[in-house]
Amino acid sequence: MVTTAPYGAWPSPIDARTVAAHDGRPAFLGLVGDDIWWTEPRPAEGGRRTLVRRRPDGTEEAELPAPWNVRSRVLEYGGRPWTGTVTDRGPLIVFSNFADQRLYAWEPDSGAAPRPLTPLSAVGDGLRWVDPVLRPERGEVWCVLEEFTGPAPTDVRRVIAAVPLDGAAAEHRGAVRELSDDRHRFVTGPRLSPDGRRAAWIAWDHPRMPWDGTLVMLAEVTAEGEFTGSRPLVGDLGPTVPDATARGESVAQIEWDADGSLLYVSDPDGWWELRRVDPGAAAGGPAVSRRLGPARQEEFGGPLWNVGQRWFLPLESGTVATLHGHGANALGILDPVTGELVDGAGPWTEWAPDLAAHGSRVIGIAAGPHSSYEIVELDTCTGRSRPIASRHTDALDPAYYPRPRSRTFTGPDGRDVHAHIYPPHHPDHTGPDGELPPFVVWAHGGPTGRAPLVLDLEIAYFTSRGIGVAQVNYGGSTGYGREYRERLRGRWGVVDVEDCAAVARSLADEGTADRARLAIRGGSAGGWTTAASLTTTDLYACGTISYPVLDLTSWATGETHDFESRYLESLVGPLAEVPERYRERSPLHRADRIAAPFLLLQGLDDVICPPAQCERFVAEVAGRGVAHAYLTFTGEGHGFRRKETIVRAIEAELALYAQTFGIDRDDIPALELRT
Repeated sequence: MVTTAPYGAWPSPIDARTVAAHDGRPAFLGLVGDDIWWTEPRPAEGGRRTLVRRRPDGTEEAELPAPWNVRSRVLEYGGRPWTGTVTDRGPLIVFSNFADQRLYAWEPDSGAAPRPLTPLSAVGDGLRWVDPVLRPERGEVWCVLEEFTGPAPTDVRRVIAAVPLDGAAAEHRGAVRELSDDRHRFVTGPRLSPDGRRAAWIAWDHPRMPWDGTLVMLAEVTAEGEFTGSRPLVGDLGPTVPDATARGESVAQIEWDADGSLLYVSDPDGWWELRRVDPGAAAGGPAVSRRLGPARQEEFGGPLWNVGQRWFLPLESGTVATLHGHGANALGILDPVTGELVDGAGPWTEWAPDLAAHGSRVIGIAAGPHSSYEIVELDTCTGRSRPIASRHTDALDPAYYPRPRSRTFTGPDGRDVHAHIYPPHHPDHTGPDGELPPFVVWAHGGPTGRAPLVLDLEIAYFTSRGIGVAQVNYGGSTGYGREYRERLRGRWGVVDVEDCAAVARSLADEGTADRARLAIRGGSAGGWTTAASLTTTDLYACGTISYPVLDLTSWATGETHDFESRYLESLVGPLAEVPERYRERSPLHRADRIAAPFLLLQGLDDVICPPAQCERFVAEVAGRGVAHAYLTFTGEGHGFRRKETIVRAIEAELALYAQTFGIDRDDIPALELRT
């Protein structure tokens, strides 16, 4: 029997604690011998990430107890924090521990505790490590070193360094060997040729982000393990000053093939595509590269937010496992000789840029509209795919899951705007005749990111209560080619706001959403888009703003971390040339225009979008008669990881919608709105 009840007032078994318990996904896959290892979130344990091990017999075990937290802070967004190999004593794991950012060596079968390999530093934010590569024959691990040289976030240098495995550098910075110079501001970890005689890595410099322009650097490796003769091989940094027409070339990943050629993903033709270059042939002149297979106008790579991401891997058979797609992606096997690309079968429609290979097996992390991220194995001999670890299990009856659709809307000037629409859905409830449901527009972070079409219990929390969700991949999002992602160049706070509004208005015009009950929410760059929308349009009845950018000028002059400290030069324009644009677009300086109620959520340990911006914004709004709430969370940084934080944030957001939309709910704590 179906019960009729107002939208937003439906009962649901998906409570905030269930959502929090399933927050996060497995990441950073790797093989150590025949065992598969990965990191996995523990929201109930302070949001730490542990290492999980799957043995060949299928048993899984979390190996590292609390308080160990396998996570790097390099670039603040981190990256691959661990690596492993098998020695005569069993597995050897090297990992970065979040609390002190030291590298540790650990032999899990020995029963001994991890031992530090790198020292602490009292300078700035110290020493950090990411994307490690073990060199047991040399008694070293090679990785990216991020070293602070002063107190400011931009007082930092990055090089590829060698750390001794015997612990000689645990108290002595001088025992760390630097392999690359610091001519470039940013570097990824080294990739060694099959014969060990060459090393390649990706590098770039301010003011570019890695999706703007990067170089592949190549060096010879001497018998003593030194880098010599480093030089650019392929790639193009592009202009020093962001230009409306001139472009660089973004290399997102590199890997050596068995024949000594270098495979890489790059976008000289407007799409991230797989290419090959022979470093030997390039030694005497310009490098000549070729695309693997025909042009497909699909993305075979993505934005390098985390050092060590993997969109492809060469296989022993000579084929290449690769993620590819337009918007959503698939795992396919590419024959570089014929150009044939065959996708693995299965229900998964989204794959994380995180692949591992073992013989004919490819292991990845995948999800779909009705399943969360799980570890999936593709047998390239049989074409069979199956989940093998961290398997999706329904936390409750899947009848309560949303039924989403991917759609393309028309934005200003007739441009396409991609979005995923999640209408309200409940197996036993429906809305009254003639009533349209409230809808919340979700603006993703980045802004060079993308919202995937996967099962998300946080979305189900709202849709199962009768509130629709529209995830908008506004102009600037990745997954749709370079032209689409560069729509935001110089127009952040304009294109993203317009595209979100275009989707919301279209849903109202077609009778899918209640025009009087539209809301918007987002975190980080999505928080910016939310705040910018509330201060420039009257479309939304309320909004939820999480760890946002609110003041462009301060963010561009020292109030963020080094990685994104000059990102605004492409998103907005050079500050010295367009200072008025920075002020005009900042929600902080438009606080007098906001009229809709809002909820502001902020982690007090956030160094990317610090709480100072929120505090100034709240001070500007105070006394203006705008209902709002400001909730802060100790111990949380950029993004919420702790179970108790997630619960409070989700319930507060629902409470905002209930109060604003006039929905009667007694199953959540009241939210005190001040004016």
